[in-house]
Amino acid sequence: MTDLEFIKKLVSKHALKYVKKEMIIGLGTGSTAGIFIKELAKLNRREALRVTGVPTSDVSMRLAKDLGINIASPDEINSIDIAFDGADEVDPSLNLIKGGGGALLKEKIVAENAKQMIVLVDESKKVRILGKFPLPIEIVKFGSEKTISLIRNYFKECFGQIPEMYLRKNKGSNFVTEEEHFILDIFQPQITNPEKLNIELNAIVGVVETGLFVNTANTLIVGNRDGSVKIDHRVENAI
Repeated sequence: MTDLEFIKKLVSKHALKYVKKEMIIGLGTGSTAGIFIKELAKLNRREALRVTGVPTSDVSMRLAKDLGINIASPDEINSIDIAFDGADEVDPSLNLIKGGGGALLKEKIVAENAKQMIVLVDESKKVRILGKFPLPIEIVKFGSEKTISLIRNYFKECFGQIPEMYLRKNKGSNFVTEEEHFILDIFQPQITNPEKLNIELNAIVGVVETGLFVNTANTLIVGNRDGSVKIDHRVENAI
């Protein structure tokens, strides 16, 4: 087991402390989420928890079903107790960049409909300012080049320059999400106001959703290479 795999297993096991009997749990997508699902399945069998998982991708759904976790879609349940997921980046305010695995739309739908979101990361994912990891934007196929042109114009008008951006590829062709959309990866190295950027990008015709998860994560579980675990909580803004 590599150091990184050890850390992912470490934070996954720690996250299980939040799981209670008969909970409805959002199941994220990616390598960390995959390890969490495996650890959850073990606990579910051992303690007869009878949890229900709401997966954010076909990969997570197949894994959870194969391991004996009951599965439901968001429309089949009243509410989600906790969504557990990883992240590509997280800032001190617990704003996230997600979507490296291409499941950002389903991940955001599940996270936004959960009572709380718990994010599992290794220490390398923590950054002072978001943007080192390219920002994924999910866009519709129809008129995709027109949508990209609108996005480029937005950055030129608002920031004075256009960052590098590329349609994500898969085996030489455009990557297509499970909802049949493209993903545009934007290399914007300093996202100083993720809330504003998220709102304004989502207002562009043709944009389905962004990989910015703002005011969504409640708890961050960070695994460190020395084997320690640190817990951070999002501080709500005072009214």
